[in-house]
Amino acid sequence: MNNFDIPQTPENCSHSDLAKLQVFEKILKGNVEAIVITDTQGAIEWFNNTFASLTGHADAHGKNAGFLFSGGHNTYETLSRKLNKANHHTVEAWICRKDGSEFPVELTLSAVRSDADMITHHVLEFSDITEFRHAREELMRRTRELSRSNQELEQFAYVASHDLQEPLRMVASYTQLIAQRYRGRLDEDADEFIAYAVDGATRMQAIINDLLTLSRVGTRTAAFARVDSKAALERALANLRLSIADNGADIVCGSMPALNADASQLTQLFQNLVGNALKFRSEHAPRVEIGAERQDGEWVFHVRDNGIGIAPEHHQRIFMMFQRLHSKQEYPGTGIGLTICKKIVEHHGGRIWIESEPGKGTAFNFSIPADLS
Repeated sequence: MNNFDIPQTPENCSHSDLAKLQVFEKILKGNVEAIVITDTQGAIEWFNNTFASLTGHADAHGKNAGFLFSGGHNTYETLSRKLNKANHHTVEAWICRKDGSEFPVELTLSAVRSDADMITHHVLEFSDITEFRHAREELMRRTRELSRSNQELEQFAYVASHDLQEPLRMVASYTQLIAQRYRGRLDEDADEFIAYAVDGATRMQAIINDLLTLSRVGTRTAAFARVDSKAALERALANLRLSIADNGADIVCGSMPALNADASQLTQLFQNLVGNALKFRSEHAPRVEIGAERQDGEWVFHVRDNGIGIAPEHHQRIFMMFQRLHSKQEYPGTGIGLTICKKIVEHHGGRIWIESEPGKGTAFNFSIPADLS
């Protein structure tokens, strides 16, 4: 019998109290975690059934708990000294079985204190984490592979787009030169074919530029720093000033916070969203409202317009690359702009969503953590 086993008929104990103590004993003995009780020197005074089945040490009573650790007594002594400053300490360790094999555990060593606050016993609780460690290592391996794959894919997109720029510039330049020099001097079919070539080269340049922008998000980026979001918005509006003037747009800016972000990406984000509002205008002059408010530890921005709106079934699709709801003849563009917006927001630890119905305008909302480091 272990020192802490409860006898069947202890003196000075009522049947009711005895029954309760025996219930507690059964709970401890049948616990799914191994439990060991030692004195302050580490001598084992009690252990439960799980300990015996996990380790095979059914005869551990009276032995020093240090023999259980692959590091020997030094490991146990190091852990027990920590109890002078804290009532419990949790670590990962390796436990030796009776057959000489070892297995990893998550172990908590706790101190039992008397009414005078003196440590009277130590309690070790541990469980086998072999499967957990295997799962964790597999998750880490797959995470590394995914990260490497993403980096290679982004690098490929950047290099491919960059290397395509020069030959495409040459194609675009010469097709434009042909259009200028020979328009009207050949037949109508030739003029039409040349126009198609010029248009195709121009659109390809726009797509490559957007792909370059997309590939740079998260890879070629400056460290986050304190940014005045209103200043970032003003830079975006300055870049769009011709389009704003041509559309007779009314731009309304509310209060905007300072926050930690990549300034150039924030400008790109506002430029794409406001540009979208100008492009998908209704028959009325565009009105675009931009603002932000603090909500539950994050800043939630909005870019609202009075444009043509978007049907609810397309609210997710529009953020996918090359997904267009209209033909390029109706609304020119590459189909990448909102994908860039989504990636910028996610790079800042936030999310982006829309509220819209056909004919009722669109509100693009995005969040950025207020304490982003």
